[in-house]
Amino acid sequence: MSAVLQDPLLYFRPLVEGDLAMVVAIERSAYRFPWSRTIFQDCLRIGYCCWGLERDGVLIAYGVMSVAVGESHILNLCVQPEFQGLGFGTSMLEHLTDIARKHKAETMFLEVRPSNTAARGLYTGAGFNEVGMRRNYYQAGFGREDAIIMSRSIVKNQGSEIED
Repeated sequence: MSAVLQDPLLYFRPLVEGDLAMVVAIERSAYRFPWSRTIFQDCLRIGYCCWGLERDGVLIAYGVMSVAVGESHILNLCVQPEFQGLGFGTSMLEHLTDIARKHKAETMFLEVRPSNTAARGLYTGAGFNEVGMRRNYYQAGFGREDAIIMSRSIVKNQGSEIED
């Protein structure tokens, strides 16, 4: 587990409907084209894995992931801009990985903007590899932006991870 979680004021918890105002506020502060409140409500309603990371009682990061048939798909991972670069994204990613393993997932997938170099660095550093491209996937100021599809194995073998 990440050293960042040595802080006794940090903890993970499932997101609930009452968190959505803060989630949407973080989303809007972090992204030019944020998810809507309705998207987050739908994720909660259909039972996706929706987790928050709190610091001293304040939500500072969240992650949304679907898990089914041996695969997990990170749909959204976001850290408040003022807390980015401090290891909270890594901690959230590790937490989502643990949750996916508990659901018997063997592989994780995600999409990331080619222009989001910080997120790409986070995922590459965590063992994700580029496996494809979705053309014109994201809304962008200049039209549409492609998405890089990344994946990694999360199967553990005698205490160590098997990498793709």
